[in-house]
Order: sequence, then structure tokens, then C-alpha cells
Amino acid sequence: MSEDHAHEHRGFVPTRRLEAFADGIFAIAATLLILDVVASRTPLAPELLRVWPSYAAYAFTFLSIGIAWINHGTLISLVDRCDRTFLVLNLLLLTTVAFIPFPTRLLAAHLFDEDAQAAVLAYGVTLLVTSIFFNLLWFYGVLRRGLLSADADEHLVRGISRSYTPGPYLFLAAVVVAFLSPLVSAALLAAIVLFYLLEATIFARS
Repeated sequence: MSEDHAHEHRGFVPTRRLEAFADGIFAIAATLLILDVVASRTPLAPELLRVWPSYAAYAFTFLSIGIAWINHGTLISLVDRCDRTFLVLNLLLLTTVAFIPFPTRLLAAHLFDEDAQAAVLAYGVTLLVTSIFFNLLWFYGVLRRGLLSADADEHLVRGISRSYTPGPYLFLAAVVVAFLSPLVSAALLAAIVLFYLLEATIFARS
């Protein structure tokens, strides 16, 4: 009996289909972002300058999705099988990833008007929930359920745990700040994205 069939027989399933589905969701979510960058007025030159919030929202959100894709791929590489709990948690994570283009559009459209607080809250809460599901997938779906590959690098495992742990707290803090100042909250969310951009490249070597 092959290893994959043995895992399925014991209630586990291999990760290859999960990887393909997840990569598709990340790719679609990232691609949808650019559809919201629109210059619809004339003259065109000042309009291109006026819609700069759309550029900024696109750039930072694309980075967010890209970082999530990198981290998800690293996580999956350490797992050689998955059970139903892992699959459900992964599905919930991908649900939030697929939703990200919607609050991104709201943020770009309303950052500087009377609806700024609602837009920033929608964006921040979405990233907060995404971070929570990443933690659930890792700490419960992988570590608690014992799904790590036997040859997983312990240093990398510790690095991932150290990287994921502060995420929900950082995003929660930015969400709370939105009740005081939406612009400061948006700046904090951008700073968190930049932090994780750096963290995603160095946590395994720290």
C-alpha cells in the first residue's frame, strides 16, 4: 500500500490537492485587487494622481496576500498529511483571503471621507481574522493535531511559531486605534505588513 493510501486509510489525506486549491485562491485574490484601481475621470493626468489611495491599497494588500502565500506554502511544506480539522481550518483561512479584495476597495475609496473609520475597520478586522486563522491552522491544526512531518526542521518550526504569535495582537491594536484615528490605524496596518514582509524573509534564520 502506498504512503498516500495508508494516510487516507487512517483518516488522513495527502496535501497535494490542498496546495493546488490554496494556490488558486491566493492567485485569484491577488489578481482581483488590480480591478479596483480605476481612473475614470478626465483630464487623465490629475485623475491618476487623485486615485493614489488605490495604488497604495493595492500595493500593501498585494504584499499582505503575497506574505500569506509564502507563509502558507512554508507551513504546508512541513506537513505530510492532513486531517479533517486541518482541512476545515485551512478552508476558513482561505475564505478570509478570498474576501480581502472587498475591504481593500472600501479602504481605497473612503480613506479620506466621512466613512474612513468604517472602511479602515473593515480592512483591519479582515486582516485580524486572517491572522487568527493562520494561528489556529498552525498551533492547533498542525502542532496540536501532530501533523508535522517527521523530518521537519525544528529551527524552522520554532521560527514560524515566533513569527505567527504576535500577529493577532498587532492587528487587534491597529483595529482599536481606528476608533480614535482611522488614518493612524491605516498607517499601523501598513507598518504591520512591512514588518511581516521583513519577518517572512528572516524568521527561519533568526
